[in-house]
Amino acid sequence: MLNLTGITVRLGGRTIIDDATAKLPPRGRIGLIGRNGAGKSTLVRVIAGQLEADNGEVTMPRGSRLGYIAQEAPGGDETPFETVLAADTERAALMAESESCTDPHRLAEVHDRLIAIEAHSAPSRAARILVGLGFDEAAQHRPLESFSGGWRMRVALAALLFSQPDLLLLDEPSNHLDLEAVLWLEDFLRSYPATILLVSHERDFLNNVVDHILHLSNGKLTLYPGGYDAFERQRAERQAQLAAAKARQDAMREKLRDYVARNSARASTAKQAQSRAKALARMQPIAELIDDPSLSFDFPPPDELRPPLITLDLASAGYGETRILQRLNLRIDPDDRIALLGRNGNGKTTLARLLAAQLTPLDGAMTASGRMRVGYFTQYQVEELDRSETPLQHMTIAMPGATPAAVRAQLGRFGFAGPKATTEVGKLSGGERARLALALITRDAPHLLILDEPTNHLDVDAREALVQALNDYSGAVVIVSHDRHMLEMTADRLVLVDAGTAREFDGSIDDYIAFVLARDPAPARGGDAPRGVNKKDQRKANAEARERGQALRKAARAAEAELERLTAERSAIDQAMFDPASAAPALAKLTMTELMKRRAALETRIEAAEAAWLEASEAFEAIVA
Repeated sequence: MLNLTGITVRLGGRTIIDDATAKLPPRGRIGLIGRNGAGKSTLVRVIAGQLEADNGEVTMPRGSRLGYIAQEAPGGDETPFETVLAADTERAALMAESESCTDPHRLAEVHDRLIAIEAHSAPSRAARILVGLGFDEAAQHRPLESFSGGWRMRVALAALLFSQPDLLLLDEPSNHLDLEAVLWLEDFLRSYPATILLVSHERDFLNNVVDHILHLSNGKLTLYPGGYDAFERQRAERQAQLAAAKARQDAMREKLRDYVARNSARASTAKQAQSRAKALARMQPIAELIDDPSLSFDFPPPDELRPPLITLDLASAGYGETRILQRLNLRIDPDDRIALLGRNGNGKTTLARLLAAQLTPLDGAMTASGRMRVGYFTQYQVEELDRSETPLQHMTIAMPGATPAAVRAQLGRFGFAGPKATTEVGKLSGGERARLALALITRDAPHLLILDEPTNHLDVDAREALVQALNDYSGAVVIVSHDRHMLEMTADRLVLVDAGTAREFDGSIDDYIAFVLARDPAPARGGDAPRGVNKKDQRKANAEARERGQALRKAARAAEAELERLTAERSAIDQAMFDPASAAPALAKLTMTELMKRRAALETRIEAAEAAWLEASEAFEAIVA
């Protein structure tokens, strides 16, 4: 379907993509991943024809239609519904022609074509897509200019999905979505009948949608079968192999150097020494895995405060005379990890701003510790950074009176050491700017971190580093995110913001997803229940399906955990075989024959675990499909 051959792109004198080649499977769902700044969006723009590559070519079957969201959100007096309908340009042109055409033969052709493309069902399809992305009936018919930029980008996404191109290019499609809309989008993309290439950093989203991972690293492309978890396993194995190969090569280099040094001066062995010196010169070094500073997050520990940090007692919050949330009863203690759940527009950000003391209660009571310091992160802080200044200048202004060493130490906690500290913000990647914003809001070691969508600009590895840093942080955390993995790994309390209030949600993230799917079956599943089905029976069937799905999901995760354990054990045996000196003591004692036997037995168990994981995963997908 899509072939990339020798793609090279240079920007600002730097090679971003270097002779990258990949052949994507027809009707494949491919996730394009890579570190921040690796060139993913650049590659998507090359494929979309918005940027010309310095070398190479992009080929697709003749007549293929390509769909890509423009950078600017749609606006004007048109409504979301009208904008989405207009995205099917062929239908729009035929409808206009049908109203003005006077040639009966041409009019018949027009009506035949309208029937062929199912133009009559287009309005209901457009409405269903908009509902799935969070637009109710009233919102669908409001002018676009009345929506925020994020909601207008949802309209752009809806229009793209409605147009049904042969190649669907999506660059971080979930960034402007809440969790409910992400679930709907997953289901939509799983059943999409053509090729999808999407850039995403969300582990669960990738696992649930794609069947291949296209990894962009050091300017090169590598295609892996499976979802993100499968890619990580394959990458870990490859890294272990590279590490073992490098260790073997380093040992060989040392032997060759030693031989050359000892035998070059002797006439009887000079020729052999010269031969080994040439072999040493020809030996291509194996790259060593290096630490990536973009994965650095280290929140300074706050001093201890007695609980509670904040108490809300029948408090209301809103803007002016408009109440968004009422009857709020909430207590936050120093060790709490709270995730705020709910659709966009229900008041999650309002509650976050109330807790951050950016809003005062309209009524009721809110008490907070007088010594409490709060760090509040929003996307606006990332966007408002002065692009002409450096991280060092930003932090120096934010820490008046602090020594230069203290300023640089805070920057170093977030990976801004050396030249990075004096690089203009405009030249930093989106992920680096997000790290700088986090560094700024935590400069005074806050007792409470409030994070509103902190992962939007972070790649998968950086998100994992943020998860680890939050788990190591000794203060309280309140987080708003549509990244399920982030919420699952960091939150131990869930608060649902819905119906004008906030209440504790008793259950896990999986339970919340099941709750969403049961509450909103049409937008979540992309369609209505079949006619003639008893609603009570349908609810019972849905509940049984959820139970089976949860059991299969647990089975898949158990098999996956077993697979990871066995793979790690196999890697340890490989290490013992290639470098006994660095092996675990128990393995170092075994002979090569014993190690090989143990490895063969592990291979059998790994195959069984893979089969169990595949069986459970396919059964789960069959239920949710």
